[in-house]
Order: sequence, then C-alpha cells, then structure tokens
Amino acid sequence: MTVPSVPQPPGQPRTARTPRQVAREVLETEAAAIRALLPQLDGAFDRAVDLVAASTGRVVCSGMGKSGLIMKKVAATLSSTGTPALFLHPAEALHGDLGMIVPGDVVLAASTSGTTEELLRLVATLKRLGVPLLAMTGNPASPLARHADLHLSVAIDREACPLNLAPTASTTAMLALGDAFAMALSEARGFTREDFALLHPAGHLGKRLLKVEQLMHEGPGLPRVAAATSMRDAIYEMSQKQLGITAVTRSDTDLRLAGCISDGDLRRLLATDDGLLRRTAGECMNPHPRTIAGGELAAAALKMMEDHRITSLFICDDGGVLAGIVHLHDLWGLELF
Repeated sequence: MTVPSVPQPPGQPRTARTPRQVAREVLETEAAAIRALLPQLDGAFDRAVDLVAASTGRVVCSGMGKSGLIMKKVAATLSSTGTPALFLHPAEALHGDLGMIVPGDVVLAASTSGTTEELLRLVATLKRLGVPLLAMTGNPASPLARHADLHLSVAIDREACPLNLAPTASTTAMLALGDAFAMALSEARGFTREDFALLHPAGHLGKRLLKVEQLMHEGPGLPRVAAATSMRDAIYEMSQKQLGITAVTRSDTDLRLAGCISDGDLRRLLATDDGLLRRTAGECMNPHPRTIAGGELAAAALKMMEDHRITSLFICDDGGVLAGIVHLHDLWGLELF
C-alpha cells in the first residue's frame, strides 16, 4: 500500500530530517535542560523546603498557560506525597478565587519569563495577606523573581521546539524541579510507604499495604457466641453472619476468645454425636483458633490462611479480647502479591 505524501505548506522547504531525528534532538534538548538545573540548585531551594515543611497550610500552586498545566501536576504530586496542595488559576484569582488562599498557606508561582501579568498582579495582595511567595522562573532578574520571598531557577538555554518558540524544554525543567521539590518535602516530612498507601487506597501499593484491621468484620458483623450458648443458637449465629464460622468467647461479658466452631467442625460433630444440639458451644468448640494481630498486613493474613488451609482468622487485642474476624473472601482480588 502506498502512503500519499503530505503536502508542504507554501514557501517552506521540505525537511531533510526524519521524524526519529527530530524526536532524538527534542529528547536530548530536554534532557540537557534537566541536567542544567543541577548547578542552579542553591540555598534558596533548601530554605523553600524548610518554609513549606514548617507551614500550617497548603501549597497554592499557580501559573498561566503551559506553566499552569505543569503547576496542576505539581500540586497533585505534592498532595499525593504528604504536602497538602491545590492549584489556583491566576486569572480566576483576580476575579474572586483569592479567597482560596488563607493564612498559613504558601504560594508557589511559576512563569518561565517571570513577567506573567496575572501573577504579578497577585503579588501585592499576597504581601497584604502575609502569605509567602515562592517563584519558579527562568529569569532571576524578572519582576516575579525579584518580588518573591524565594526564587527557584529553571533557566534553560533553548526550547526543544525547532523554532525555539513552543514551551517544551522550559516546561520539562519546571516539571522536573517541581518533582524534586515535592520529593524533598516528602522526605523532610518523614512520609512513609504506609502514608502513601493511605492516600492511595485504590492503588496497587495501597492494597498491598492494607492492614487486617481495615478489612475485618466487627460489631454486628462479627459472628460470636458465649461458651454457655446452646449449639442450636450457635448454628443460628453462623447462619446469620454467613462466614461459615463463629467465635466462642468465655462469656457474654468476658470477650476473651476461647475457641471457634466452623462449618467443618459441625460436619464432623454431626457424624459422630447424636446429641449435638443438647450441647453447648464451649463443649463443641475448637479450643485453638487461629488468630492474627490487627496491625498485620492483609498479605500476611492471606499467607497464614493458605499455609493452614483455613478460610478465617480472628483478630484479638493484646489481652486476648476478640476484636474482629477476616475471611478469605475479604482478601480475594486485592492483588496482595
């Protein structure tokens, strides 16, 4: 099949470079822009991280056009790694959205030129509010850089655009420095894998770091009878809670776990004991139920169930008091490994 050639715009010569060659040059230019950030890192970066880490509010990220799109992503990265943040469109801010900024916040404004009018018009208001301004620009002599409390440089030699016009290398550098800022803040705040999982409960890591206590059945959903309960009532409790098992506690007031009765136990008892329904739960229970601490990972619970070929684990506190139960069905589909 012959692919028709694309007509060239009038007055423009046909390029001699292949698309791959253009792509390689773009990537090399953007990689160089990121490498060029390393010597530009100075004490202002450390002070900016310390300022935000000590603040009681949010990081309000702002920028116009392509810089605004980058700052939306920076705000999202900050929020997901332990630093509360939001994006504020500078033009909308001038028409009422300034109310989104409250005492304790820090504003992070980005502009490659440092001359973006909408951002400069915010400076006086931020000064009146007493809100610190961090500026990320490619020109330390620009008005935005000079009026900021701290300036983070994202200066580049040229854009990756063949015409040196479209924001490409500049936005790449801005995004990279924003990521670096977010990661430095995350480490300064002592952000952990468990914290990340808490903020990403639907993600793969969040599922892997789920704890047993987050999945267990408790309260009315927990099958439980006292040792003195009749087997008739114990079977009724198992049927009602539909987990194929019931915990047996010492009494209705002493909730320390004494044993358990499972569907398998019932089948074995029915085969050997004609007077089963005249017995109590305490007489028929398995006195060695499997338990797990609530703070253990769900993956550990799943492994224990697989190792012992059981479908349920009971959760007790340090004193042996029954707190809940986790069933195999609660763990299926979580992608724990």
